Amino acid sequence: MPYYSGSKPRYPQKKIKTRLVLFAALGLALMACLAGVAAFLTNEPDGHTYPPEQANPDTPVLRELGPQEAYPQGPLSAGLLFDRLHLEKKTRRLTAFSNGRPVRVYLVALGANPTGPKQAEGDRRTPEGLYHIADKDPDSAYHKSLGISYPNERDRERAAAKNSSPGGNIKIHGLGAEFAKAGWAHRITDWTYGSIALTNQEIEELFTRTDIGTPIEISP
Repeated sequence: MPYYSGSKPRYPQKKIKTRLVLFAALGLALMACLAGVAAFLTNEPDGHTYPPEQANPDTPVLRELGPQEAYPQGPLSAGLLFDRLHLEKKTRRLTAFSNGRPVRVYLVALGANPTGPKQAEGDRRTPEGLYHIADKDPDSAYHKSLGISYPNERDRERAAAKNSSPGGNIKIHGLGAEFAKAGWAHRITDWTYGSIALTNQEIEELFTRTDIGTPIEISP
C-alpha cells in the first residue's frame, strides 16, 4: 500500500461528493428563501394572492373582487336603494352609494379604447362626466342594462367641434347568455363599445337597487 503523507486526501472523490451535497443543499435553501419572498410580495394583507403588477400602470391588475372590498360584507339590507354611482375608469371601480355611504363596489370592464373621454361615435371610449340613469332594460341582449344619459350638452359640443356625431347607447350591462359563464374573468380585457360591463350577478343587484334618475359620475 502506498505511503499516505496526509497532505492530500486519501479518498478525494469522497470530499468532492461532500461538497456537491453541500452546494446542492445551499441552492435548495436559497430557492426556498426566494420563493418565500415572492409569495410575501404578491400577497395582500387579506391573505389573497394576486397577479404581479402589469407593465402599463394604466392597466389594472385584474382579479376577483374580495369580500372585504364590498360594503358591507354579505347581502344588503332589504329595500336599500343606491342613490348615487361613481365610476373611476383608471381603477375600473364602480361604487354604489346610499345615503352618502359607499355600500357596494363592483369591478368592471370598459370600452376597448378606455383612455380619455368619449368624443365621437365609434371611438370605443367610455364617457367621462356627470350623467344619470336614463332607462332600464330587463330584456337586454346583455342580460339586463341601465342606460346612461350620454351625450350631455358638453359631449355634443365636443363632437360638433370635430364635425362628428357624439354617438350614444351607453349602458351599464351584464354579459348575456353567450358569455355568462365567463363570470368575473370577462374583465381580463376592456371589450365593450364604450359601455360598462359587469357580471350577470352584479348587474342583477345593481339593476334592482338603482332607479331611473340616479346620478352617476364617471371620472378618468
